[in-house]
Amino acid sequence: MSWFILILSGLMETAWATALAHSDGFRNVKMVVIFLVALVLSMVGLGFALRSLPVGTAYAVWTGIGAIGTATLGMVFFGDPVTAGRIVCLVLIVSGIVGLKLLG
Repeated sequence: MSWFILILSGLMETAWATALAHSDGFRNVKMVVIFLVALVLSMVGLGFALRSLPVGTAYAVWTGIGAIGTATLGMVFFGDPVTAGRIVCLVLIVSGIVGLKLLG
């Protein structure tokens, strides 16, 4: 159950980072509300997951999911550049997360 909560928390990190980027310096109230709700859910979920998962592994997985999700959304929906180098870097992040899960 902790891994499921951690994955959802990582997805919430993607949501808050994306909402923050689209908040127009905290002037877009809808995006600010989404940012705040997702931020709280992300942190609370991480806190629950840390009850039974090692902090180093859990934090790395949480931030990795957030980074991969945010970068992917940027490339697919928001015009961020899609290059071979960026894709390779995302694959390396995924490899690190899988390695931490399997070895930790």
